[in-house]
Amino acid sequence: QVQLVESGGGLVQPGGSLRLSCAAPRSIDSRYTMGWYRQAPGKQRELVAAILSGSNINYADSVKGRFSISRDNAKNTVYLQMNSLTAEDTAVYYCAAHVRLGDGTVYNYWGQGTQVTVSS
Repeated sequence: QVQLVESGGGLVQPGGSLRLSCAAPRSIDSRYTMGWYRQAPGKQRELVAAILSGSNINYADSVKGRFSISRDNAKNTVYLQMNSLTAEDTAVYYCAAHVRLGDGTVYNYWGQGTQVTVSS
């Protein structure tokens, strides 16, 4: 069973920063797109950022210029650096791994989530 393990969530004041980490097993290789999603109370889960490679990155408009996603393939870890946090960033953040293989098979894996709370 594939397990993605998130860490780094917590309580931070508005304007502060947090860095989330997601450790993946070796079976999650560079073919996988790694992403961070979030779900706030009463809202649908939304994509925050996704990375396939250093030049293939996407961000939600709401986090552009404030959040940065990166991955270390040697450590099988993906990071989300979050700066200038606001109350609207409060949510459970989920790490995910997605791949579509050449034969069309799709794999999607999710972490258990980590809470990020932005409050004074």
